[in-house]
Amino acid sequence: MTNVLLIIFIISLFYVSIANRLITYVRVLALQGFILFGVTFMQLNDIETWNLVLIMLETIVFKAIAVPLFLGYLIKRNKITRVAEPYLSNFMSLIIVTAIVVITVVLANSIQDPLLNKIFFIVSLSTLFTGLYFIASRKKIITHVMGYLMIENGVFVLSLAAGNEMPNLVNLGIMLDVFASVMILGIFFNKIGDVFKDADVDQLTDMKDY
Repeated sequence: MTNVLLIIFIISLFYVSIANRLITYVRVLALQGFILFGVTFMQLNDIETWNLVLIMLETIVFKAIAVPLFLGYLIKRNKITRVAEPYLSNFMSLIIVTAIVVITVVLANSIQDPLLNKIFFIVSLSTLFTGLYFIASRKKIITHVMGYLMIENGVFVLSLAAGNEMPNLVNLGIMLDVFASVMILGIFFNKIGDVFKDADVDQLTDMKDY
């Protein structure tokens, strides 16, 4: 069942590469949050109550509910158009994401480490590099925030790649780091929305320090 969830996670990367609606990106991030909880819950063999509560807070409450709702608020607050305006076509984006997944599969198979869970390693690197590509290939600032959150999901999966234990402090640190980052970026984004009619990264070149 864990492998099925991870495959669905990979499919979500392909789907987001060809999507143009901002609301679709938000829904994919919410889906990935639920998937991460399911994968982590089944991956951990000996799970304590506190660890389960922490995982639920980090994945379901934070990743799947709070962050998508916050991003949806930003979209409505700044009256952003529904189109993400990628630099490349959907077909090229799909080809690039497919190449990323294939390269990570080859890289994972070249690593001979019995402690490394290869499927987690593949999903984590694919998500990380897809998030980087997502940031580089989209024009709107809010899509850059979503790309950053996608990268963080990849880091989360990567923490499971080397074993089936996840320290509570590491989880808490990741959750607080992302929460602070989203809040800061949200405040920054709201300020830009007050200045520019459409929060396009190209318009940042027009900003000057007086």
